Amino acid sequence: MIPVSIERVVKCFGRVRALDDVSLEIERGELFFLLGPSGCGKTTLLRTIAGFYEPDAGRVRFGERDVTFLPPQRRDTGMVFQNYALWPHMTVEANVAFGLRVRRVPRAERRQRVAEALSLVRMSEYARRKPNQLSGGQQQRVALARALVIRPQCLLLDEPLSNLDAKLRLEMRGEIRRLCKEAGLTAVYVTHDQKEALSVADRMAVMFGGRIAQVGTPRELYRRPGSAAVADFLGETNFIAATVTQAAGDRRTVETPLGVLEAVVAGDAPRVGPCTVSIRPEAVAVEAASGPNVFGARVVETVYLGESLQVTLTAGALVVRAMLLERAATTVLRAGTEVQCRVDPQDVVVLRE
Repeated sequence: MIPVSIERVVKCFGRVRALDDVSLEIERGELFFLLGPSGCGKTTLLRTIAGFYEPDAGRVRFGERDVTFLPPQRRDTGMVFQNYALWPHMTVEANVAFGLRVRRVPRAERRQRVAEALSLVRMSEYARRKPNQLSGGQQQRVALARALVIRPQCLLLDEPLSNLDAKLRLEMRGEIRRLCKEAGLTAVYVTHDQKEALSVADRMAVMFGGRIAQVGTPRELYRRPGSAAVADFLGETNFIAATVTQAAGDRRTVETPLGVLEAVVAGDAPRVGPCTVSIRPEAVAVEAASGPNVFGARVVETVYLGESLQVTLTAGALVVRAMLLERAATTVLRAGTEVQCRVDPQDVVVLRE
C-alpha cells in the first residue's frame, strides 16, 4: 500500500478544462472516493492517476515516487472498469491470469496466485467458466480478482457497480470494502452514487466543474457540508433563505421563515448577515412537544416507503420535507393535520450564500 499525492493537476481537452488545479492527499491503505455528477472530472482524475492521461500541469506521486509521466504498466496499479472488460473467449481462470502472463510470472506461481485471488472473491468454483456464463455480480468479482492478482500497491475502480441491479450493488459494496481492507490496499474509487460513497468510503472528495469542492469523511460531508452544492448533492435537504442575527462561539441565532432558529456551527460559518440554512428531512421531528427550534406546520402529503414515511409540510409559505421512521409516527398524518415540528440545533447547517 502507498499514499497517493495529486499536486495542482490540470488537464484540458481542447478548450474544456476537465481538471482545474486539483490537489489531493490520499493516505496509505485508505479507501478514497471521488464523487460528483457526470462531467465533473472524477473519471479524468482517476485515469490521470492510472496513467491513461498525462496532465498538462501538476504532479502525481505514489509515495516518494513521481509517476506523472510513467505509462500505466509501470505504476503498479490495478484497474477495475465499469464494463468489466473481460476477455469473452477466455475462461475465468485465464482472465485473472492475464496480467501475470504479461509480467512473465512463472507458471507454478501464476496458478497459485490465481487460485488465491479467486478464493478471495469467492469465485473458485467458476474458474473454468466463460464470462458469458456468469451473472453481472460474478463478472464484477472476476474483474476484481484480475486487478488484485498482480498485487498492486494501489487499486483504481471506475464506477464498478453501475451495471448491477440494486440488490447486487448493496451486496458488492461490502465485498469491495472487505477485499480492499483484507489486501491492505490504497484504493481510489469513482462513483456518482451518493449512498455508495457514504456507506463504503473512509474519506471522499466531492467534485464540481473539474475542481474539488470538499474533502472529508462521509459523516463530515453529510452532516457539515461546506456549501449548498455539496449539501444538495449528498442527499435530500431543505434549503431556507435566512439571516444570521447573533454569533457567540460555535452558536448562531438565525431568522428564518420558520421563526428564529438556534444553530451549532463548524468551520467558517457566517457570523452575521444573509445565509442559507440546510436542514435534512430526517432531522425534522414531527409531533414534537417542546424544546428549541419548534415550529408549527400543516401536513400536505404523506408517502409510505416501507420502513419510512416521507412527509411534505407547509409552514406559512414555506414547503418543508420530513422523513420519519414508519414506526415512530404515533398518529396518522393525514393531509390537513396541524403538527408541531422541531429541529435540533446540531442539525441546522448555516451556509454562506
